[in-house]
Amino acid sequence: MMKIDILTLFPEMFAPLEHSIVGKAKDKGLLEINYHNFRENAEKARHVDDEPYGGGQGMLLRAQPIFDTIDKIEAKNPRVILLDPAGRTFDQSYAEELAQEDELIFICGHYEGYDERIKTLVTDEISLGDFVLTGGELAAMTMVDATVRLIPDVIGKEASHQDDSFSSGLLEYPQYTRPYEYRGMTVPDVLMSGHHENIRQWRLEQSLRKTLQRRPDLLENYDFSEEEAKLLEKIKKEG
Repeated sequence: MMKIDILTLFPEMFAPLEHSIVGKAKDKGLLEINYHNFRENAEKARHVDDEPYGGGQGMLLRAQPIFDTIDKIEAKNPRVILLDPAGRTFDQSYAEELAQEDELIFICGHYEGYDERIKTLVTDEISLGDFVLTGGELAAMTMVDATVRLIPDVIGKEASHQDDSFSSGLLEYPQYTRPYEYRGMTVPDVLMSGHHENIRQWRLEQSLRKTLQRRPDLLENYDFSEEEAKLLEKIKKEG
């Protein structure tokens, strides 16, 4: 079972994690999530922030409430994640990495930044992307959702997430379901053929085509098989 502890000033914001895949993981006993309002551990009139030494705009998150809150968490060897715009950008490979852990602690910040001493507690500094949020809660929820769905037995069929966009390094191929024809639009004939090898090849080509068109940056460091390299050349020639 994975255990996740989240330090936040707004535990009520995490209500969505009680539903959908994450909620089902908790119901199955595969996941435990605890929320810790670190304001409750603030010694200075429940103040969690203060002015920076040396002057400057904004307020900084104080070290004491964070240290004291983590001291109270029962964890043997947790991965401690600080949500910080300056951190490593979160992606699918990072979610796969975190899914291998037994214990995760997320620290959700607010205000202008952190007292630097908080970072001595931290194993990872992670950013959701190159933009600024009001606090770390939304980023933490996104990361928890992306990570928990990769825990074995959380999703019924392992292949359900192995074909997801980014899991293979490519964007996912187009998919269709019933009816065959809708408002003049039909399902590609290859998907109706029952020929598994032709379907596999079509899906691979579509993934490569979609990735080239929408996220060519993903192909820069992609480790192409011989088949994929030939297909990509074909796609480029077709324009």
